[in-house]
Amino acid sequence: MGVKHKILFVDDDAEMAAAFKRKLRRKYAVDIAVGPMRALEAVTEGGPYAVVVSDLRMPGFDGLEFFDRLRRVCPDSARILLTGYADLGTAMEAINVGQVFRFLAKPCAEETMQEALAAGVAHYQQATGERDFLKGALRGIIKLLTDLLALQNAEAMGRAARVRRLVTDMARCLDAPDVWRIELAVTLSQLGAVVMPESMFAALRADGGLDGDRAALFARHPGIGADLLANIPKLGEVADIIRHQERAFAGEDDGPRGAAIPLGARLLKVALDYDRLLTSGVGRDEALAAMQAREGVYDPKALELLGLLAGSREGYRRAEAPLSGLTAGMILEEDICLGTGEKVAVAGQVVDAGLVERLRGIGVCCPAPLRVLAPANEESGLGIVDPELLALLRRVRGASGGA
Repeated sequence: MGVKHKILFVDDDAEMAAAFKRKLRRKYAVDIAVGPMRALEAVTEGGPYAVVVSDLRMPGFDGLEFFDRLRRVCPDSARILLTGYADLGTAMEAINVGQVFRFLAKPCAEETMQEALAAGVAHYQQATGERDFLKGALRGIIKLLTDLLALQNAEAMGRAARVRRLVTDMARCLDAPDVWRIELAVTLSQLGAVVMPESMFAALRADGGLDGDRAALFARHPGIGADLLANIPKLGEVADIIRHQERAFAGEDDGPRGAAIPLGARLLKVALDYDRLLTSGVGRDEALAAMQAREGVYDPKALELLGLLAGSREGYRRAEAPLSGLTAGMILEEDICLGTGEKVAVAGQVVDAGLVERLRGIGVCCPAPLRVLAPANEESGLGIVDPELLALLRRVRGASGGA
């Protein structure tokens, strides 16, 4: 016998709910909850449920309000409203407010309930199946794009990797909603560079700036990257962050300015310009001073936060490592070349498992230690903030307020 789908019955009449459980437990994994508050606890503790069946008239708040709350927590669950007060107005409100899947009147024949539950389970399977497919497809698309960028323009990929942690920590300090979107935008921020020469990004890293045609070409990469992502479902907000990552806070044309610029873009602007100065040889204090002197370019809150996080929270220290000692997460500070002079890795490139394996496979010989930026400590996962960052969070909130 296959896995039983989970059904939740909600009613302020415990005997009524128990009766449903007795009739349906052979086919479904049935839970019952007496009243809407206990039902929300059940969803939190034992969910998600394929189908939730609720009475309409209950003390505290009714079935419609319960379904409205349930929809925010478990949007995929099919919602069936069961009531003895059947009328057209109630049915319309059930559909509009609670987005109810079915509306059944008491007393409900067992056959009718069985048919409604079977349809609800099928609806739930379709919804979750599509979501899981999209999630897997999206993950594969993102990996394809980042792998392609790493192959075509390792300099640009390294630029994104160097600022990823700093931007993520800034977003957490500002208590930004959906930090994962900002982190994803950082990862894909240089995607437009896939059609641009790597030498241009190498010059940017070395010199801290570009001029003439190279500057004009560079200015187009955020729009190219955003246009590529705009065609992918669910990535519209990420594309918007990428499109405006080089935009000055005060604005330059009819586009967004100030707080209308996505928060992720404002944080990226600060972090990318800071990285541009550091990699060209400017010291931390000098870089911060130069940025603070650029009136109207940066979000003042983001710039203030950068001053607090720079150095102690960049997460890197300068070090030397033999070729055999390269580990994922390090950033190269010099090129790695074959004996013929051909480059196999470039300064600014982030070391990953693929690069280590490739260097071993082609037998690169490098007797002298390599200059690298090594992670100062282990990077915390999404949503996990270490004690040091929590202390900074309290200080920054007091000084800067919300985003």
